[in-house]
Amino acid sequence: MTTISPPRLEKQSFTDPEKAWAHLAEIYHRNTSFIRGHLNALAHGTVPQGRVRAYYPQVEVRSTSFGKGESTLPYGYLHTPGLYRTTVTAPDLFRTYFQEQFTVILKNHGGTIDIGESDTPIPLHFAVAANDRVDGEALNALNIPLRDVFDAPDLGNTDDEIANGTFVPPKGGPYPLSAFTAPRVDYSLFRLSHYTGTEARHFQNFVIFTNYQFYIDEFCRVAKDYMANGHEHYESFIEPGNVITENVRLGGKVTGSPLPRAPQMPAYHLTAGRSRGITMVNIGVGPSNAKTITDHIAVLRPHAWIMLGHCAGLRNSQELGDYVLAHAYVREDHVLDADLPLSVPIPALAEVQVALEQAVEEITQLEGLETKRIMRTGTVATFDNRNWELRDQTEITQRLSQSRAVALDMESATIAANGFRFRVPYGTLLCVSDKPLHGELKLPGMASDFYRTQVNRHLLIGLRAMEILRDQPAERLHSRKLRSFAETAFQ
Repeated sequence: MTTISPPRLEKQSFTDPEKAWAHLAEIYHRNTSFIRGHLNALAHGTVPQGRVRAYYPQVEVRSTSFGKGESTLPYGYLHTPGLYRTTVTAPDLFRTYFQEQFTVILKNHGGTIDIGESDTPIPLHFAVAANDRVDGEALNALNIPLRDVFDAPDLGNTDDEIANGTFVPPKGGPYPLSAFTAPRVDYSLFRLSHYTGTEARHFQNFVIFTNYQFYIDEFCRVAKDYMANGHEHYESFIEPGNVITENVRLGGKVTGSPLPRAPQMPAYHLTAGRSRGITMVNIGVGPSNAKTITDHIAVLRPHAWIMLGHCAGLRNSQELGDYVLAHAYVREDHVLDADLPLSVPIPALAEVQVALEQAVEEITQLEGLETKRIMRTGTVATFDNRNWELRDQTEITQRLSQSRAVALDMESATIAANGFRFRVPYGTLLCVSDKPLHGELKLPGMASDFYRTQVNRHLLIGLRAMEILRDQPAERLHSRKLRSFAETAFQ
């Protein structure tokens, strides 16, 4: 079959990150517009006389030395002399990110940033923007399978081999420049809107996950208070359906309509300039949801994510409402076993641990030994069986005791392990809501009082921790602990 493509653009070399990005964006917009144009023509009855195909932009850099620059950042290095390459997508969304990555590589290695077209086709599904209107009835009436005319997503280009460290590049390269290929990024951008009810462009660089709606309700209350009181840092608050409430100092306008039904894992965004605000996602219960959402948010390259939620306290000395700051994880969630072997340790990251502990002290106005009375640092066990209490207690209790676990939940280890896998700094601060091994469960009235008195303080601790991390230099936050032997240069 004849292939119909726009004229291929020659590769160009740049030493200016802004100009490199601009050419990348030019290629991307031209090629996606080409695909959409033929789709619209097809909807009006004009059948292409061949397969419509356009390609992702591609970034290449070359290293001629084993030498490293003087940058203290843990990324931006080309580990071996040779050619490095990656396909890229959504240049407008990632404008700041690409320019920062280009700047660091040029500073460390010199040379040029080479921008051209790849050999990877852009699937029709990823060329159509979320707000594009497609005449589905007209397309269906033609009775022509779209896959006969356009490229469909190819799962061979959307795996996590690079991030997992299992990809073996050809001898001498090209080596991967990024952990994610363009189709892998597009796949996640496509899914994020579906799962969270908000567009990917609204996500902020500091993400809080929770397993309870109580935390979301409180986050919404706090965020709307910030907007009404003219908070000096945050600019808007965005809810599912892309409902945007502006800060009153910026006009206070409210736009958008709530969704008729809640998405599976709704996301809420307290936005700030350069995406330096806070996103909060209700992931619900279970490690499967935790893996799903972090798989997709990871392509946005957030600066940090943490888990705030409830847990079962495993020590008799704990009280309901006490905090647990995880410094290790027992991984019995199993959803990541094929991607990250259980033999791989998930280390605590000092920068995140210190921020969480500092936030606890600031919000509770306790310090030193007083803080230790309400917060315990220890191992958190994450199970995939919500009704683990119904199994033989002898065997489970013995294993939990041997691990020195102080708390048990269903999400924290998954979020931490995926943070480790995708090089996103992570942490966990849980609140003890019951003690099933010790027969201490909440009655309905007790539960309501517990949630009312504990959730606000716990949420404020999480918000404050993210603000502490936000104010740290990138050299401190992006830990070298998360970098592998032959790491990609893009963060």
